[in-house]
Amino acid sequence: MVRLTELEHDALVELFNIGVGQAASAMSEIVNETVTMSVPAISFLTRGAAAKLLASRSGGNGRLCGISQHYSGAFETEAILMFPEEKSQEIVRLMVGEAMPLAELTAMEQEAMSEIGNILLNSCVGSLANLLGHELNGSLPDYHVGYSEEILAQAGSGDTAVLMLHIEFVIERQQIAGDVAFIMDMTALHDLKAHVASFLDRSVGGERP
Repeated sequence: MVRLTELEHDALVELFNIGVGQAASAMSEIVNETVTMSVPAISFLTRGAAAKLLASRSGGNGRLCGISQHYSGAFETEAILMFPEEKSQEIVRLMVGEAMPLAELTAMEQEAMSEIGNILLNSCVGSLANLLGHELNGSLPDYHVGYSEEILAQAGSGDTAVLMLHIEFVIERQQIAGDVAFIMDMTALHDLKAHVASFLDRSVGGERP
């Protein structure tokens, strides 16, 4: 497993926080309420450990709603945004308002969640790419519902690691927690580490961004 220095870890957290902040602004416009998001911590895990961590956070029936996009360019990764399944309708209702009947809400859930995933993932990855000075191109979002190991398996198998971000959404009085997993092979992990180190070298005196 690739290990980041403390400075590289802190830089990556701050880079993702910038992207999450941009996503929060876009989400605020959609739900017409102030939305704040934070990335309190990131961690590098094996796929099995990531699945167990997600299962421990899922609550309810243990199933997750996942929106995934593949990115290529500076490095290759499958990015997956995940929420507990029972929270997805809650999020969609915030988007469309309280008046919409449940049947219509359910029918548009996949489209609405895919839009949210597209906004959040592209904001995180886009800001990361811009600040690192390298391009990352994303696919269209795919929507999945299942248990954690099933969601992570959508990104294939093999010698891969998971860069996990735990994101907290605060929308008015509601607090909704979700996770973003970046699934990368060892080549992509080394590429990411090299880009972060290069970014720090370009920063004044090698200080944090």
